[in-house]
Amino acid sequence: MKKIAFILFSVLFVTTTAFAQDAEKKEDKKEVIKGHTDSNKFKQMKDLLATPNDQHNAAGAPGYDYTQQKVDYTMSIRLDEKNNRIYGDETIVYHNNSKDRLDYLWVQLDQNMRADDSDTPKTKSKSTSAFFTPDNFKKEFLKEGKGFGFNIEEVTLNGAPLSHFINKTMMRINLPKPLESGETFKFRIKWNYLINNSVKDGGRSGFEDFPDGNKNYTIAQFFPRLAVYDNVEGWQNMQFWGRSEFALEFGDYDVKLTVPADHIVGATGDLQNPKKVLTKTQQKRWKKAQTSYTNPVIIVTQKEAEKNEKGRSKKTKTWRFVAKNVRDFAFASSRKYIWDAMAVKINNRNVMAISYYPKEGNPLWEEHSTRVVANTLEEYSKMTFDYPYSKAISVHAKNQGMEYPMICFNYGRPNPDGTYSDRVKNGMIGVITHEVGHNFFPMIVNSDERQWTWMDEGINSFVEILAELDYDPNFNTRNLPKDIVRYMSGSQDFISPIMSQGDYVKQFGPNAYTKPAAGLYMLRQTIMGSELFDYAFRTYAKRWMFKHPTPADFFRTMEDASAIDLDWFWRGWFYTTDVNDIGIKSVKPLYLTDKRSKRIKDIIKNNPRAKSYFDSLGDLVYVTDDKTEANKNAMNKFVDDASKVPAFIYKVDFEKLGGLVMPIIVELTFKDGSTKRETFPAQIWMKNDKKATRIFASTKEITKIVVDPDLETADVDLSNNSWPKKEDSKFDKFKKKKIKE
Repeated sequence: MKKIAFILFSVLFVTTTAFAQDAEKKEDKKEVIKGHTDSNKFKQMKDLLATPNDQHNAAGAPGYDYTQQKVDYTMSIRLDEKNNRIYGDETIVYHNNSKDRLDYLWVQLDQNMRADDSDTPKTKSKSTSAFFTPDNFKKEFLKEGKGFGFNIEEVTLNGAPLSHFINKTMMRINLPKPLESGETFKFRIKWNYLINNSVKDGGRSGFEDFPDGNKNYTIAQFFPRLAVYDNVEGWQNMQFWGRSEFALEFGDYDVKLTVPADHIVGATGDLQNPKKVLTKTQQKRWKKAQTSYTNPVIIVTQKEAEKNEKGRSKKTKTWRFVAKNVRDFAFASSRKYIWDAMAVKINNRNVMAISYYPKEGNPLWEEHSTRVVANTLEEYSKMTFDYPYSKAISVHAKNQGMEYPMICFNYGRPNPDGTYSDRVKNGMIGVITHEVGHNFFPMIVNSDERQWTWMDEGINSFVEILAELDYDPNFNTRNLPKDIVRYMSGSQDFISPIMSQGDYVKQFGPNAYTKPAAGLYMLRQTIMGSELFDYAFRTYAKRWMFKHPTPADFFRTMEDASAIDLDWFWRGWFYTTDVNDIGIKSVKPLYLTDKRSKRIKDIIKNNPRAKSYFDSLGDLVYVTDDKTEANKNAMNKFVDDASKVPAFIYKVDFEKLGGLVMPIIVELTFKDGSTKRETFPAQIWMKNDKKATRIFASTKEITKIVVDPDLETADVDLSNNSWPKKEDSKFDKFKKKKIKE
C-alpha cells in the first residue's frame, strides 16, 4: 500500500502562510530600529550568580582551595534554678584555616537582642491603642527593664584582660597581633544572663513555668559563639534582629552542665558520665532501648516523673557531654521529664531517637514523638546522606519549634484531660519532623541562615513533605504547590522574592518555607522526575556536608548532576514574584479532507506560483476548519488496513497570562469516559512567552480538556484551565474557596 507523509501543519501551514505573506503588497517605508536587551525567561543566570572560583566551583561543588574555619569550645555551665540564671565559663580555640590574616574575631551575643537597650523593639512601627491593660501600659510606656542580655564578666588571654568591643549582638575581639593563616588563638569568656520565660516573654529558648513551681528549661543561644568567616561574606557579622537565624562554624565541644540533682538533662553530644548522673534502672533501660527498633523503651516513666517533680533537691549534678564536628550546642533540663528512646538502623548503624516531655505532653507525646524522630532520620537519610550523629532528641516545650545539633524543642500539647484534636496531633508531628530534619539542613549542610533563610527552612520543608507522607500518606503537609497559590496571587506590596534577606520580608512563612518547598516539590514531581531530582539533590547534600554552601552552589549542583537547564526555574521562582497562570484560550476542531480547502484555493488564486507548488507535492491530505469540507476517509487509501486514522483533530491555543514559565500539563477526556495525559516542557514558551499552540489528534472524540488537573504548578487562576468552560466548575469553586480563605 502506498505511504505518504502526513503533511498537516508544520509544512502545510508554514508554506501557506509564506505564500499569503508574499501575496500581500506592503508599502516600502523606512523604520527606526530600536534594540533591546535579552529579557527572555530562559536567559542564563550569568548575571545573577556569583562568579565561580577556587572555593566554590562552576559545578556547584567545593573548589580545590575550599577552606573553612574551626572553633572548639570547652565550657562549664551552671543552671541557677532559683534565680533563673545561667553562669558560663568557656575557653575558645579558634583555628584560622583560611589563607587570610585576621586582625580581629567577631563573637555573636544573641541574647543581647532582648537586652534592655536592644534596638530590635525600635525597628517596629507602632501607633497607640485605644485601651491598655495596666501591665501592657507599663510595658509600653514605663519601659521597665527586665535585665535580659549577656553580662560579660571577663574576656581574657592567658589570665590577662583581652581587648574587646560590644556592638549590640556582636562582640569584636581585638587580637593582640594578627592571626596568620594556619594559626590558632585561644581565649576565655566568663559570662552570665537572666533566662527569659519563653511563654510570657517569647523567644527561641528559655523556660516554661508550671503552676506547681517546676520549670522546663530549653536552653540555646546561651553562650558567646564565633561568627563565620569565609570568602563569600568575609565576617558574617550582620546584627541579630530576632528573625534571621545563625551562621556558625563547626568544631568540637566539651561541656559540663551543672543542674539540680533531680533534673533529667538532654543535650547535644554524647553523655560521658552516665554512671554518675543516671540510676542503675535508667542505665539498664537505656541499654535496652539501644536494641529496640520497633517501639520506644521508657527510661523514666510518667509515674516516676510525677514523683520526681514533687521534690526540690538542693544538691547538684554535673552532666558532661562531648560532641565532635557540630556547629552549635543546646540542652534541656527539668525534673518533670518523662524519657523514652528507641534505636534506628541507618545503613547498619544504630542511631538513637529520643524524647523528653513532661506529663502535660501525654498521651500524645508517648504515642508519637520518638516514632516521628525515627521516621524523620530514616527518610531524610534516604534523600541526603546517612545521618552521622549518634542521636536525635525531641523535647516538648509549650510554644517552641526550634532546632540545634542532635536536639530540638517542639510544641503540641493535648488538653488537660489528655484529649487532642487531629490538628494538634498533626501540628506536633509536623513540627517534630521539621525540627529534627534541621539536623540535615543547616546543622550539617551548613548554609548561612542570617543571609538566606530559604536554604535551611525551605529545603528542609521540602524534605519534610516526603517524611510526613511516609509517616502518614494522608498527612496535610501544607507545603504543596497548591498551598502557595493564595500567597503568590496576593498583593505585590506584601510579597518578596525568595532570594531576599529574611529580616525585611513581610510574609516570612510563605516566602522562606512554603514557596521554596513547593518549588522543589514541583521540580521533583513535575519538571525533573524523582530519579533525576533525587540524584542531584543527594549530590548537593553530600558535596556540602559539614561545609558552607551558597545558593549558587545549590542551583549549579542541581543542574550539573541532572543535565537539565533549570535557569528559567531559579530565575522565575526564586528571584521574582511572578505567578503562573496558564489557560486555554481557544479550542478549534479541525477536519481531514482530500480536496483543496477554501483557504488553499484562496492562496492559489492570489498567488499563481502557489498552484504549481502544490501540484508538485503529489498526493496531499488537507486540513480544514470547515466541517462541511470534511472527509473522514481522506487518509484511508494511504495507510494499512490495521491503522487507525485519527478522525478527531483539535487545535488548542494556550495562553500564559502570568510571568512564570511552567510546563503545560494537559488531561484529555474522551467521549467514552477514558482519559489521557500529556505534558509539554516549560521550553514550549521559549519562542513565544504569551501563546503556545498544540494539536491533539485522536480516534475518539475529546469532550473535555483540562490544564494542570492535579494542581501541580501553583496556577493562580483555575477559571481558564478547562474546556469547555463551565460556570461553577470544580476549578471555579476551588478558586473561590481560596479567595474566601
